[in-house]
Amino acid sequence: MNKDAQALHLDEEFTQNLSMALVRVTEDTALAAGRWMGRGDNQGADQAATQAMWDALGSLHIDGTVVIGEETRLGAHTPLDSEMKVGRGDGPAMDVVLDPIDGVSLLSRSLPDAISVIGVAPRGAMWHPYPAVYMDKIIVDRETAPHLVSECMDAPAGWTLALVARVKQKPIRDLVVYVLKRARHEHLIEEIQAAGARVFLRSDGDVAGALMAASDRYNVDLMMGIGGVAEGVISACAVKALGGEMLGRLAPQSEEERQAVSEAGLDPDEILGCHQIIGGEEVFFSTTSITGGALMDGVHYHGPVGTTESMVLRSHRRSQRIISAEHLIEDLPPNSQA
Repeated sequence: MNKDAQALHLDEEFTQNLSMALVRVTEDTALAAGRWMGRGDNQGADQAATQAMWDALGSLHIDGTVVIGEETRLGAHTPLDSEMKVGRGDGPAMDVVLDPIDGVSLLSRSLPDAISVIGVAPRGAMWHPYPAVYMDKIIVDRETAPHLVSECMDAPAGWTLALVARVKQKPIRDLVVYVLKRARHEHLIEEIQAAGARVFLRSDGDVAGALMAASDRYNVDLMMGIGGVAEGVISACAVKALGGEMLGRLAPQSEEERQAVSEAGLDPDEILGCHQIIGGEEVFFSTTSITGGALMDGVHYHGPVGTTESMVLRSHRRSQRIISAEHLIEDLPPNSQA
């Protein structure tokens, strides 16, 4: 991370305009992705959403660079690869991290909480451990944030749950832990259940889980487990803006990834906090729900009109806005009776 990013202060008018511009990016992406709900076509949905996000990013008055691109997640090249330039190029230099669809398989199967997300911060602010793909993480809200310590990353799950329960002044049995349903998490889930806590299990939705854990709006107390690096950096943008805390550490899932991490000079044992993953205080985050669910209402189409619900966060002011919007997405033919 470039330390200069921590000192950069953006013009207030620019930051207000950027916040609204970012929500338009995720709205446009969600409106395009929503057409693919329940169609069982992950690739088609990804392509449509990626193109929509790429097109929408072209309207931003920033000199943006994608820090961690779609190729790390998809294993294929897209217009949103790492180091791609985005925006009009006529504004401040900014780091950009994004996911057109967080939870594409949720979208394809009409399941809840598929979302479109983007995070932006001044150039050099974002940790980008290329070519790492996976990272281990623990995420909590602002109440627990001051008490989350690096030891939690290696401690038994029950120890961390006991810490969170003490802070929140409730029994462990009342804690809810968000975990992705993966074979690598079988032992973690067993530990959580053995400690007496409840598990909020999702097949996908790394960033959605981070939002639920970091906010006091939802019935989730913390998130634990291994997910994507790109999703982890996006999540850190949201966690920082919400005042929560996150611990993260690289977690290679194959010998090939371990070798790549080693050759890149990355330390797989280093534990980072949220402020190390995202430097400075000028951090922006936007998400628009696609399928609806615990986070927000999803995309709905009414003839030529589409409706969306989005969350926009800004770390400098700790502002959190929920925006419901109506969009004209299709022109009616002459003499239409819509």
